[in-house]
Amino acid sequence: LGEERQRELMRISVFASGSSGNCAFFACDGMSVLIDAGISARRICSFLAAEGLSVSGLDGILITHEHTDHIAGLATLVRRHATRIYAPGGVAAGLAAAVPGAAAYIEVIRPGEPFALGAGTAVAFRTLHDTPESVGYRLDAPGGSFGACTDLGCVTDDVLDGLCGVDAALIEANHDEAMLRYGPYPPALKRRILSPRGHLSNEDCGKLASALAESGAGTIVLGHLSRENNTPERAFSAVESALRERGLSAELYVAPPLGPLSLGEGVRCSA
Repeated sequence: LGEERQRELMRISVFASGSSGNCAFFACDGMSVLIDAGISARRICSFLAAEGLSVSGLDGILITHEHTDHIAGLATLVRRHATRIYAPGGVAAGLAAAVPGAAAYIEVIRPGEPFALGAGTAVAFRTLHDTPESVGYRLDAPGGSFGACTDLGCVTDDVLDGLCGVDAALIEANHDEAMLRYGPYPPALKRRILSPRGHLSNEDCGKLASALAESGAGTIVLGHLSRENNTPERAFSAVESALRERGLSAELYVAPPLGPLSLGEGVRCSA
């Protein structure tokens, strides 16, 4: 690394990413969290066990929004493990109504205001999606930083400000626009996905990935791919091309619908 100082290793695993469920894990330097819990508690516990952890060892679960594919396992997790849940006010209200027993464990946070989580800090930033409120998250530990942002129809200044400068990120590459436009979905659903409150295309993901790589991200995971309107090869190629056209590079990964995609001890950050 020449004159760069190698910092401590981060552990990042994407347990699931897609319309059937979403859940990611981040640990670094005394900070250990889940982002969303959209698969069964049994699977989450199994994936965590493979990391040598349990739900009770987490510093918390961060929820981006209350769609089922982001909270499906939450009721069982809080009932069995009494884990703290962090969410902004609108999302917290939805969770309290949708998830039995969750209200007692929810910590309401404010987008844009960092809060302590283990030995690090987290901050939510607003995203545009077809829910009353949705957010992405940035996590900063002494040894590195990670951002997660899927389920958004466009990249706003809030998103760029929230993610710029992270060492690694999970971002959405939902659809190939041509596949979506000429595919079998009904017109209303196509319009919803293509709207500013829908989902991010491969092309727009490439632009976001380029902005992150330019600001220092060395590892980028592409997530929430549509099974009907995208392929891992198309998503990877589109983002890789966008980076190459700008003279940028990053380690690219594509998260499967059900993982784990474990970057384990392969994620390094430097300063």
